[in-house]
Amino acid sequence: MDEVLSQSAHLVGVCGSGMKALAELLLDRGWLLSGSDLLPPTASIGRLVARGLVFRQGHHVENLPASASRLIYSPAIPISNPERQEAKRRLLRQVSYSQMVGELMRSSQGVCIAGTHGKSTTTAMTAWILKAASRLSGAVIGAELCESGRNGWSGAGDLFVAESCEYQRSFLDFHPRFAAILGMEPDHFDCYPDFRSLQNAFCDFADLIAADGVLLFNADCPVSPLVLGTSTTAARRVSFGTNPSATWSIQDAEEHDGGQTWTLLHHGHSVGQIKLPLYGRHNRLNALAATALCLEIGISLETICGALSTFQGIHRRLEFVGNYDGIVFVDDYAHHPTAVKVTLQALRNHFGTRRIVCVFQPHQVLRTTSLMDEFSGSFGDADQVLIAPVFAARESVTDQPRQVAEQLADRILENGVKAEAFASLDQIVTTLEDATRPGDVIVTMGAGDIDRIHYEFTRRL
Repeated sequence: MDEVLSQSAHLVGVCGSGMKALAELLLDRGWLLSGSDLLPPTASIGRLVARGLVFRQGHHVENLPASASRLIYSPAIPISNPERQEAKRRLLRQVSYSQMVGELMRSSQGVCIAGTHGKSTTTAMTAWILKAASRLSGAVIGAELCESGRNGWSGAGDLFVAESCEYQRSFLDFHPRFAAILGMEPDHFDCYPDFRSLQNAFCDFADLIAADGVLLFNADCPVSPLVLGTSTTAARRVSFGTNPSATWSIQDAEEHDGGQTWTLLHHGHSVGQIKLPLYGRHNRLNALAATALCLEIGISLETICGALSTFQGIHRRLEFVGNYDGIVFVDDYAHHPTAVKVTLQALRNHFGTRRIVCVFQPHQVLRTTSLMDEFSGSFGDADQVLIAPVFAARESVTDQPRQVAEQLADRILENGVKAEAFASLDQIVTTLEDATRPGDVIVTMGAGDIDRIHYEFTRRL
């Protein structure tokens, strides 16, 4: 164990996916934990409470126990938070989520997965493989594994795996020896005013990789090879992608009812067959990245193949959540134009001519308006798009969520796809009740609370 069993902490914003993962890992290591959040406790938090977490809804001075040795806060919690103010008054040590993960990583070899798309799935795959190889010392992932419902755990190995997010440059708190950068696209406009500033952050992240480590990058990304070419890291550079000119690539990919298979190439030469019980080109590339990274770490191909063949995916990533009266329900976290497009392409490839109804909840007014042109052309594989008001995370807005949703619906219509904006999620559920029929595929998309649609719709059924 990396930490003494008597350590304790209070987690502010504990319902967030990263904070929840951290809580799971710390409980595995014997920490005494309390936590608070404005949100009511989910089933996942309920499982943590059963393991010993003391949870309080809301943010109040009295939530901070006298026994806490430190306060850990999520990126969404400002210094003005009353619990942080009380910790300041008590001279209690305060660390952010990323700073805490960085501390835990110091006593192991850091394995970090960064990039605009695919972080959670690739991190989960990498952790799954390293767990099978008995090399995992800990993992923190931004989404729950379908197999266990967990996204954080501790182990007895030597490799600490962390999803490494560029938001607020938080991944610069990590200490990678091995890192994968899955690609770069404009995003997080509230902290990166232009694409160059985001690219600079990724380059700074690459500079952190240990000299005896590995930097794996996406050769298919138009900017990653150029940006990372300016990094000062002495780490060995390795590429992955669809072209055989990449260090690691794919050949003869085939999708089938049970998922997909492909031939793994190293410098253009076949080294083995990979089977994955998930579909979609994007999942194939995520698995390629995880495979390449683990091979470079020194994990055997046999172990990797065995682990990937049992990987059931993570929640809210092209997740089948039900089949009711002949209607298939799929849920996905996509909230960037590229992610929307590849998810709908995967669904179209899998379901052929069946009618696909996409229920989309844009995430942040600023992101949606900044990428309006890209969003408007991302829904071509849907037959109908229902737009919810923008989920305005971390934004102070008034009527913009509805106005921007209406603007997006109009732009999608201009691109030849039937689209309509709605004032609420309840209105969308009512429309689905009237408009859907057996054989339809309903996919909910977004990073907010759009997954409520499935539960409300099936409850009414």
